[in-house]
Amino acid sequence: MTVNQLSIYRMGWLVCVLVVLSISGAAQTHRIAGRITDERGAVLVNVTIKAEQLGGGYERTTQSDAQGNYQLELFAGEYQIRAVLAGFSIAEQKLSLTATVTLDFTLRPGQFTENVSVIATELASTQEEQRRISGSIEIIDARTLETTRPLNFNEALRKAPGVYTRDEEGLGLRPSIGLRGLDPNRSAKVLLLEDGIPLGHAPYGDTDAYYHPPIERYTGIEILKGSSQIGFGPNTLGGVINYVTPTPREALSGSVTLMGGNRAFFNGYGNVSKSFGKGAGATGLMMDFLRKQGDGARENIHSDLQDYLLKTFTKLDDSGRQTLSFKANYYGEYSNVAYSGLTQAEYDANQRFNPFKNDFFEGDRWGGSAQYVNALNANAVLTATLYASNFKRDWWRQSSNSDQRPNRRGRNGCNGLAELNTLCGNEGRLRSYETLGVDPRLKWHNRAGETDLGFRYHRESQNRIQLNNDTFGPNGRTGTLAEDNLRQNQAASGYVQHRFAFGKLAFTPGLRMERVNIERLNRINNSRGATTITQAIPGLGVSYSPSEKLTLFGGAHRGFAPPRPADLIDNNSGGIVELDPELSWNYEIGARSQPARGVKLNAAFFRLDYQNQIVPANLSGGSGTTLTSAGKTLHQGYEFDARLDTGAMFNSPHNLYFRAAYTWIDVAEYRGTRFSNVSGFNTISTRGNRTIYAPEHLLNATIGYSHPSGLDALIEATHTSRQFADDLNTIAPSANGQRGLIPAYTVWNATVNYRFSKLERFAPTVFVTTKNFMNDTYIVDRRRGVMPGIPRLLQGGIKFRF
Repeated sequence: MTVNQLSIYRMGWLVCVLVVLSISGAAQTHRIAGRITDERGAVLVNVTIKAEQLGGGYERTTQSDAQGNYQLELFAGEYQIRAVLAGFSIAEQKLSLTATVTLDFTLRPGQFTENVSVIATELASTQEEQRRISGSIEIIDARTLETTRPLNFNEALRKAPGVYTRDEEGLGLRPSIGLRGLDPNRSAKVLLLEDGIPLGHAPYGDTDAYYHPPIERYTGIEILKGSSQIGFGPNTLGGVINYVTPTPREALSGSVTLMGGNRAFFNGYGNVSKSFGKGAGATGLMMDFLRKQGDGARENIHSDLQDYLLKTFTKLDDSGRQTLSFKANYYGEYSNVAYSGLTQAEYDANQRFNPFKNDFFEGDRWGGSAQYVNALNANAVLTATLYASNFKRDWWRQSSNSDQRPNRRGRNGCNGLAELNTLCGNEGRLRSYETLGVDPRLKWHNRAGETDLGFRYHRESQNRIQLNNDTFGPNGRTGTLAEDNLRQNQAASGYVQHRFAFGKLAFTPGLRMERVNIERLNRINNSRGATTITQAIPGLGVSYSPSEKLTLFGGAHRGFAPPRPADLIDNNSGGIVELDPELSWNYEIGARSQPARGVKLNAAFFRLDYQNQIVPANLSGGSGTTLTSAGKTLHQGYEFDARLDTGAMFNSPHNLYFRAAYTWIDVAEYRGTRFSNVSGFNTISTRGNRTIYAPEHLLNATIGYSHPSGLDALIEATHTSRQFADDLNTIAPSANGQRGLIPAYTVWNATVNYRFSKLERFAPTVFVTTKNFMNDTYIVDRRRGVMPGIPRLLQGGIKFRF
């Protein structure tokens, strides 16, 4: 018997033993019972009450009867209890169950919570809520984030089908997220939201993301695709990712987490929450803070960041029908990090090499929002949100891509890498962004169905300066002015969607209108240009629920993203460039099901048919890169995800669980008349070639076991199939490293958590996690030269709750 066969044999025995434990495990049960009423004391029937075991897969669901009463039999442990009813807000409470208890809930009219969720109710926690959505949805909940201990948002998002995230510096500070085969570069083709508010520093004018909050800030992630996304815009190409922050709690509660690991890793995170007062004026307060640091995937890369979040929630009347909430946050980053990748020779000699030890990035972001909610009656809710942010980032670097190695700017000639740290100068890419918007929305339940409508006014400005330092060496912070641009966007948009229900069948047509005023001013030569784009974005969704365990859905919608001022308006003359918006027709059909207790299965087919996709006119990108209309492209494939919990299946406190998310993008190709954007090959047609950075197969699979004592252990594998770095689908690597095949790779992670659940106060959890525990070296990107993935990371820590 070979070593591999022996390993498989032993793994098979282990799985069998764990399954037997799951089936036969016994523990004492306790009853939880109560009554559900509204704020007037009237009983509410058919309310869904769901109990989820914290840190485990065990859950139970029931509904309130004609007297508003409910009861559940649960094993001893800690649970999150939720009460959900259409037309009312969600009520929830954490509970440490050691004996039979009574737990009543009071629901407020109106489908709203302190969080803004793109899926109508907070993280679509019940099957009933998900049946109402006529599009693909994926939810990464707090339990998954807690047990898997993701290093960053990249690792978290890979748990959802259809999502491809690409690493860069190692800690996940530069988001590159792609959906359904679209190029992930700088997340330009996905709409990022936080509590329903645009997260990007310029969502209309500069979608290239250089900022992303730490994953520790969030209690859940929602991913919405298909026709339902037209309510959010402006980018309706691939999908919407909404990050959900925690909300203030009534009782004093919170947590402190301390982590440490190799490669100078440290993470300190804390959260505290408390509510004050009763009735009108009652206010909840939540504070969240983080300090994080660590070395990157290559030499001479180290990042320090801090993040602070403050939220308040106030009742404006005794009933809680009117509420006012505020949120403010600050993010600060100081990183010694290079922008350039490696030449192929540099990578072959030392895969972790990075010669640019004098490259530094400094970023500061302030953001805030205010939200007013008025439950006009049991059938209508008005929500109005005001938001603003300011993001400033300075990146001083000596190279922007691997072609710039020799003879970079600097005094006395700067003789390439030999004088990189003595005579060679640098360039300062200095940027500041300001955004301001107002977003009122109305949700109305009426006899004809459900109507959602809203309006948004949004304005943003970009101040972009580039200084070329040829005099002061590698640490200079001044130079000759090479760029001084003001770019502005003003956008007015509106949307309406209506859900027509005919028994188990529902149709949801919708329309979004975008009107964007785009301006650009070159302060160096005083050239100015302006133009306006108006676009209608229709959509239609259909859902059919033949039973409580199955929902079929389908839809079609217009994909749209406006071109950026930098691409649409010529910098020297102010003239308008012939560059169309990105437009596509997107289609999907799929199914969501819970065929048995403890089993969840979802599948979808998608087709993104681009009429015009905008692509870089050269490979390496960077400031000054022009873009071209690429014409037709087609992205088509399948998504599958599954979850199995034997604890729920066999009514056992022992839980062996499996989770898998698989994406097969069988078609991702250039169509129509289009020639290569590779320099020197501009007369070669790319028709039929695979689009860049579109792996055919993506798989994330997890097997884990949770024990009622508080133990949870899991192993996770993430596989990414091969992909092409250029539109010629070149296999052999080029000398500069920017072209050539990116081979397939699989990354293995493992995490063990143990929670001392018997300790009532603080209830500490200790954990150990390792990322890439096989320590494989693999390429993740060639756009600016070769960039490797993270090396093996080993981290441990402790979390205290109170």
